[in-house]
Amino acid sequence: MGLLDILLGRTKPVAPDLDQLFALPSAAITLQAAAGFTPAGVGAVCFATVEGPAFEQTYREIQELLDADADRAGSPVELSRDDYGYSWLVSRRPPDELIQLVNDLHAVNTSLEANGFGPQLLCSLVAFTDPAGRRLALVYLYKRGSFFPFAPLPGGSERRDSALELQVKAALASDLRIEPDLGRWFPVWGAPGL
Repeated sequence: MGLLDILLGRTKPVAPDLDQLFALPSAAITLQAAAGFTPAGVGAVCFATVEGPAFEQTYREIQELLDADADRAGSPVELSRDDYGYSWLVSRRPPDELIQLVNDLHAVNTSLEANGFGPQLLCSLVAFTDPAGRRLALVYLYKRGSFFPFAPLPGGSERRDSALELQVKAALASDLRIEPDLGRWFPVWGAPGL
């Protein structure tokens, strides 16, 4: 970063640190103790939709990599598109296999990045639920290297539970690198698991 950048108030973008995902299992313990949320068994990687043979080859490589896990039933990762035009690679595991789910997300992100799709990566998330059926996601912002909670209100009205999000932010402040700019806590309506 040069002097001109400092004078003009420009900041250097944060480099993605996918290893931050490995903090999720310990954060899940804190989240359960503080708010009663447990893993729902769904995680996903969101990216700007890409098509073509290069992406198809990368998707096959991801499938093969994750298919090496003999304990998994069904497809290791599914490709879906949401109503907003974004693509999701979704991994499903039993709720007690959060560590394996995080490993899946890390492998998907790493494979996409290694095959030149890093600029299209937007976020990754892990879904949680509580005994009352409320949903919550811990969302990792790829380009910011930080997390934020997203809690949609039930009923499909595209409204969020801001009070719960702030409660989770406070509870997980020592477990995860929480995104300090609340303006970057964008909603992920229609995300898998929510």
